[in-house]
Order: sequence, then C-alpha cells, then structure tokens
Amino acid sequence: MLNESSDNKAPGFKKHPGYRVDLLREGKRVRVLFNGVAVADSADVLTVKETGHAPVFYFPREDVRMDLLTPTSHRTHCPFKGDASYWTLTADGKTSENAVWSYLAPYDETAGVRDRLAFYIHKMDEIVVEPS
Repeated sequence: MLNESSDNKAPGFKKHPGYRVDLLREGKRVRVLFNGVAVADSADVLTVKETGHAPVFYFPREDVRMDLLTPTSHRTHCPFKGDASYWTLTADGKTSENAVWSYLAPYDETAGVRDRLAFYIHKMDEIVVEPS
C-alpha cells in the first residue's frame, strides 16, 4: 500500500520542474482506424499534452479492441509517466509492431493514464476526432 505522502512520485518533475504533462478530457468521440477496422472508439478519451511532444489520445481499455492486440516484450521508460508496455496490432491480415502502449503503473502525477492505451498516429490509418 502506498504511503499517503506517496512513494510513486515521478523523478522527472524534480529534475525538470518546468516540464508539463497535462491530462485533459477530450470531450469528443475519438476513433482509431487501422486497415479499415475501428480498433478504438470512445467518448471518454484523455488528451495528454506534454512539453516538446504532439498531443496523444489515451483510450479506456474497454473501448479498445483488445482482441486485435498481442503483448510484446518491448518496454520504454518515461521519467514523467513511468514504464510503458507495448502491443502489436493485427487487423484483417495487416500487422503493426509495437503500435500501442500503456502505462500500467504510472507515476502519481500522471495516474490518470492508468488502464488507458495510446496509439502511434504514424502507424495507424487515421485518428478521427468527431465534430461537436
């Protein structure tokens, strides 16, 4: 159990206090298309706006076609969000390696991304944000 003062603080913010990782409710329906298949579709998307990076959509796991994902051994580390796990996406015979990631145990400051998945936009056909 975590101590109330928290034992899971992101080391990156201590070293770079001006760095920003903002988690914002998108407020619109967002869909991810890959090889003609809607692999994610949600009205409960978080947009993560991070210093020096393009915004990234994070989808609730229940709104992602998990049956199309295969876990891989690939891992990365972010000093602001934590350790990321990856999945390969396969839809209708087309595969994209390590195209999807998630922070299963993010740091406290970015805990809102827990149990959400993100997609590399350049590995997808399209990410569609529905008009209001």
